[in-house]
Amino acid sequence: MSLFDAAAAAARVAPLADRLRPRTLEEFVGQQAVVGPGAPLRVEIEQDRLRSCIFWGPPGTGKTTLARIIAGATGAEFVGLSAIQAGVKEVRDAVVQARDRLALDSRRTVLFLDEIHRFNKAQQDSLLPHVEDGTLLLIGATTENPSFAVNGALLSRATVYVLQALQPADLLTVLRRALTDSPRGLGARRLQVAETLLEQLAAAADGDARAALNALEAAAALAVGEPPAITAAVLQQALGQRLLRYDKDGEEHYNLISALHKSIRGSDPDAALYWLARLLAAGGDPFYVARRLIRIATEDVGLTTPSALPLAVAAWSAYHRLGSPEGDLALAECALFLATAPKSNRVEVAWLAAQAAAREHGSLPVPLHLRNAPTRLLEGLGYGWEYRYAHDYDDALVAQEHLPERLLGQRFYDPSERGAEGRIAERLAAWRATLAARREVNETDEPDHDGGRDRGGRAR
Repeated sequence: MSLFDAAAAAARVAPLADRLRPRTLEEFVGQQAVVGPGAPLRVEIEQDRLRSCIFWGPPGTGKTTLARIIAGATGAEFVGLSAIQAGVKEVRDAVVQARDRLALDSRRTVLFLDEIHRFNKAQQDSLLPHVEDGTLLLIGATTENPSFAVNGALLSRATVYVLQALQPADLLTVLRRALTDSPRGLGARRLQVAETLLEQLAAAADGDARAALNALEAAAALAVGEPPAITAAVLQQALGQRLLRYDKDGEEHYNLISALHKSIRGSDPDAALYWLARLLAAGGDPFYVARRLIRIATEDVGLTTPSALPLAVAAWSAYHRLGSPEGDLALAECALFLATAPKSNRVEVAWLAAQAAAREHGSLPVPLHLRNAPTRLLEGLGYGWEYRYAHDYDDALVAQEHLPERLLGQRFYDPSERGAEGRIAERLAAWRATLAARREVNETDEPDHDGGRDRGGRAR
């Protein structure tokens, strides 16, 4: 078999998504903000002045295809490597070949490195000199945030282009092309499929063109009749169980959990339920979600609803005992409770302020009257003298300082007027007014009974 025959045979058995891969920018669907008329990347391609770049986006958005189009449009050699399988040796070999190619026929090399985030720092650093001297035009592809997944030195030498999940309208264009294209697609089979089913397939693909074409190819294989028809039952069988985009250690995980937290903080119960459902349906860790709900109870609800924290802990405990799917409802109930509760971040603000004061002022001594005196030596040094036992006074209020002298008058907790915290604010205001009045009239603030104290105010 000749090389031409072998290539033709390989093309016939290649998956539909590979056979239908766009070869020019005119065939490329979607990503108009990146490669549409007048877009920065398109201008660089048309003017053949492209610099190394990183394509960041979810699967099936055209990262590999776009890299191939760039190589073809600029007359460069395309060399594709996967960071999952390749290492420094493969990169070194590609560099040697690129250098020879440039010296012999002045032809540049596009090194496409898929899953570049899987390269460690040393592997990424090995690319730097060859990117800098122009031996390679590096195009990296990643589904992870380049800010965290790509070395700063390499990132500073590349332009990051964000590729978005394809819209349903874009996917419909891809599917219709597959059904009508005879040389590369399924056009020769004259498949019959209702527009509503194509729309259903486009929605199920979740922005992934490769997934859409794979499902269409599977449905075409199951189609029956003459001409063959893709029915609703056939499509459902081809789709199987829809999998939502999610990576427990990746960008989408943090996007979803951030959306859940901010929806609850924003008192939007419907959005909170939706993002919770997205997390759990995509395989998110329910215990991570439960821990985040406990955090929300303290950070965003606080003392406006004192029952929020116990309920969040109870939801975690309920899921621990029940698991899915029964325990999911406990998490949903907690999310709704927190979303509909009055909000206050005053607990967190107070805690952060107290921490800042502790760091700023160092080890301020505990006032002598607040110290315990378990020995005669400490008693002789004044530990515990002048301490006043709050329960010996009216309303358990005693005009006595409890902060170090340098922090007297400092207030860390400033309750809001929302929910139960409003009642706390009223109570504190009343207490402070009472204590101020007692100090103003110079009351001795003697206890209303002996209270088991000696004359120094120490516990017997």
